[in-house]
Formats: sequence, structure tokens, C-alpha cells
Amino acid sequence: MRGQMEQRAPPPEEAEGKYMTILEHLEELRRRLFMGALWVVIGLALSAAFGDRIIEFLRQPAEAHQANFKLQYIEPFEFVMTYFRVSLLGGLIFGMPMVVYQLLMFVSPGLTRQERRWVWGTVLGASLLFLGGCAFAYYVALPPALKFLLQFGRDIAEPNIRIGSYVDFVVRLIFWTGVSFEAPLVITYLARFRIVHWRQLLRWWRLAVVGAFVLAAIVTPSIDPVTQSLVAGPLIALYFLGVGLAWAVEPRDKPRPIPEQPASPA
Repeated sequence: MRGQMEQRAPPPEEAEGKYMTILEHLEELRRRLFMGALWVVIGLALSAAFGDRIIEFLRQPAEAHQANFKLQYIEPFEFVMTYFRVSLLGGLIFGMPMVVYQLLMFVSPGLTRQERRWVWGTVLGASLLFLGGCAFAYYVALPPALKFLLQFGRDIAEPNIRIGSYVDFVVRLIFWTGVSFEAPLVITYLARFRIVHWRQLLRWWRLAVVGAFVLAAIVTPSIDPVTQSLVAGPLIALYFLGVGLAWAVEPRDKPRPIPEQPASPA
């Protein structure tokens, strides 16, 4: 009786390799997405509490090129929507590490034990790259872009910019530059899972250069070549960094043993 009541615990390898039904996968995905969204909402609430300071912070690069720079809104809900957009950006930055962690934990059952050790390193690397891209956009790419936009044609017309338009292109530049800085991490995982090869990536360097300038033209709000080059340059450098990481993490095939030759008859 006692032997029937006792349940034998499965070994760790068996527990980790447990199969899940489609409904269980969907439930797991729903739970992971909910946790990531919860952190984004928490970040949104915290950003909303300091929304005025964040907007003032985003306005400083323009004030450096125009002393009497003022923003205006001409629609009743324009400032409210702008306030929400800024708070949402803060929420995405705050919740991004948790979103990446939850997505990696969702796919972790399909990874090997060694690959699961990369989860925390990936979360840290993705967070640092994203924050580095946001800082680069704000401190390096945004000032010359605003200088070009605010001084071009100033002898003909005085700039009188709506707050919604200003915050829209500043937030777009900061967010998408941060996303584009994740390229080395994406390339690393593609190489790790043998989707691409580092030699193949190296042969594509010309396409990478053209793609970096195309992406810079999409992300940057101005059309001057100086600003676009400031954004495209780091993207090209990050691509080659990704190639180096791909070479480092790409699985090496073990050399096949040489079959023994049968002894020749004497």
C-alpha cells in the first residue's frame, strides 16, 4: 500500500523535457505576455508621474539652438496624447528587460542546458544595448538634426512648432535607434542556431552598409547627410561587432574520428 502511494519524482532531464499541449503552450505564452505587459504598465505609471520633467528633458536639445524655443498645442487633446506618448516610451524602456526575459523563458524549454545560461546575459545585453541606443540618439543624433530643422529657412519663417509633432519625431528617433542597436544580439542568436554563418555575414558587408544608411534615413527626422551618417556609422560598427560575436558563438563541429584501416595480411 505504501509503495502504491509513494510517487517517484522524475529525474531533472525528464522534467525539463516534458511535452506540453498546444493549450498549455498558449496558456504559458499568455502568462508570459501578461507579466511583460504588467511591467510596461508599471513603467508607464511611473513615467506619467514625472511626465512634465520628461517633456522638459526632451525639449532641452531644441532650446540649445533656439533660446526662445516654445512648444504649442492647437487641439484640445493634443497635449494629453503627447503626455501619454511620452509616458508610454518610459514604460517601454522600463519594462523592456522583463519583456525580453519572459520571451526567452517561453522558448527556453527548446534550448539546451548550456543555452539556458545565456538568458540573464541576453537580458542584460539587450537592456544595455537599448539604453545605449537611446542615449546615442538623444546626445549625438538629435542635436544636429534639430539644428538643421530649426535653422533651415529661418530668414523666411520663424519656427512655431506643435508639441505633438516635436515629441513624435524625438520619441521615434530615440526609440527606433534603441531598437536598431539590438542588431549584434540578433546576429549572435542567428549564428548560434545555425541560421546564418559568420562568413556569410562578412560577405554581406556591402548590403549591411547600404541597409544601415536606409535605416538611418527612416529613423532620423531630418534629411541632412550629416545626421544620417551619425546614425548609420554606429549601425555599421554594430553589424561588424555582431559578425565577431557570431564567429565566437557559432557551434563548431567536432572532427570526425578517422576510421582505422584494417591490417594488411602478411
